[in-house]
Amino acid sequence: MIEILLPYYQYFKAVHIVFVISWMAGLFYILSLFIYHTEANEKPEAEKSILIKQFTKMEATLWKIIATPAMIISVLAGVGMLTLNPGLMKADWMHVKLGFVAGLLIYHFICQNIVKQLKNNQFKMTSFQLRLWRELATIFMIAIVFVVILKSAINWIYGLIGIMGVAIVIMIAVKLYKNYRLKK
Repeated sequence: MIEILLPYYQYFKAVHIVFVISWMAGLFYILSLFIYHTEANEKPEAEKSILIKQFTKMEATLWKIIATPAMIISVLAGVGMLTLNPGLMKADWMHVKLGFVAGLLIYHFICQNIVKQLKNNQFKMTSFQLRLWRELATIFMIAIVFVVILKSAINWIYGLIGIMGVAIVIMIAVKLYKNYRLKK
């Protein structure tokens, strides 16, 4: 029975990987659009109205056509893999991965809320805050990849310290980039 299902599992796995990559690309790009959209708010009125209209359109298209469908297909393919190989749910690393995936899903829906806010000209976050927010997706991605690749071989304490170290480095880099941009 398992041998019969194995090829199907591999198809689900391939689809899962492709659409996780698409989902992450959508999340990274939407945050860049949020940043540009927010910064366009500081432009002279003629330029501002054109840019905001264009960014609103781009955000809606990216969200509806790429990011959300990729998220849905990623989740469905993941559920398909767990259905075909329920033994994965016995692995501790899978529970950790699913915890990070839950965090990424919450992140996704918060971004969806930001899409709606910007569409209604509600700028609740600065471009600097959005740059920091964008890096949270990077941290989720790194955490998920390391958990999946290292599985039970990972020492969770060192892994957590490593993820926090990456987060600190990213925040420092964002701060340095902000200072660099302000000097120009």
